[in-house]
Amino acid sequence: MRNIFLKSKFMIFVFLALFIAISAQAQTDVKGKTQLLWLGQSGFRIKTPGGKSIVIDPWITQGPRAPAEFKKDLSALGHVDFLLVTHAHVDHLADAPDIAKLNQSILYGPADMITPLITLGIMPANLTHRFNKSGSIEPFAGIKVTAVHADHSSLLVFNNPISGKAESHPAGEPVGYIIELENGFKIWDMGDTGLFPDMKFISEYYAPDLVLIPIGGNFTMGPTEAAYAINNWIKPKMVMPMHYGSNPLAKGTVAEFLDAMKNSKSKIIQMTEGQTLEF
Repeated sequence: MRNIFLKSKFMIFVFLALFIAISAQAQTDVKGKTQLLWLGQSGFRIKTPGGKSIVIDPWITQGPRAPAEFKKDLSALGHVDFLLVTHAHVDHLADAPDIAKLNQSILYGPADMITPLITLGIMPANLTHRFNKSGSIEPFAGIKVTAVHADHSSLLVFNNPISGKAESHPAGEPVGYIIELENGFKIWDMGDTGLFPDMKFISEYYAPDLVLIPIGGNFTMGPTEAAYAINNWIKPKMVMPMHYGSNPLAKGTVAEFLDAMKNSKSKIIQMTEGQTLEF
């Protein structure tokens, strides 16, 4: 009887070990493509190899360069599994609360940006998650997002329905995101940032495959600064310029960026608003 019990116990142990190994292997063996849709400015929708949909910094309904089909109807984005917002400026936060509530999905962001969204009644607490630089989240199996430094500012402008006036509220510090997908593909969304030397450390430590970098100038790096960061500190496989053309003060152009990058070893990805690429 004791031998039967031990044998059964051993078989259960073997079964559990195999189950865990197969599950882990299934997560690391995801072979699908990553789809990147540019929503204009710094807004993106990522469809992951495992089928999840991530929306980042959506400035759509009022975004001057946002694709028309999404400006009319945010549900045209399809189901959104979760959202990432880098900071509270309107060209980044804009439609994120509405998309989160429409999909009953979590809006992730810097801790001191999320808090006023809750206390001002813009977002319900159960649809938010606060984290900060070097902190990581794992919203779904195989997906990991780490907040990293960005050199910028963050201010929340709230239209008070009682007073009818716009109010300015501190909204913590901005961040960028390292987004690691189910197949190991890594995207560094830099958010809004100026130059800072720890870009080199972030690149060496996290080793992103694709970098989304602002080039507009005035509020962020311009084309020359962005090219300097890519060529001297980051050196990724691929880089895509963003955050230009939607604000008359952000005058940096792709042509200027290409000129500054002419001797670069990084592949430059050029997109137009509404275009989807696969990686």
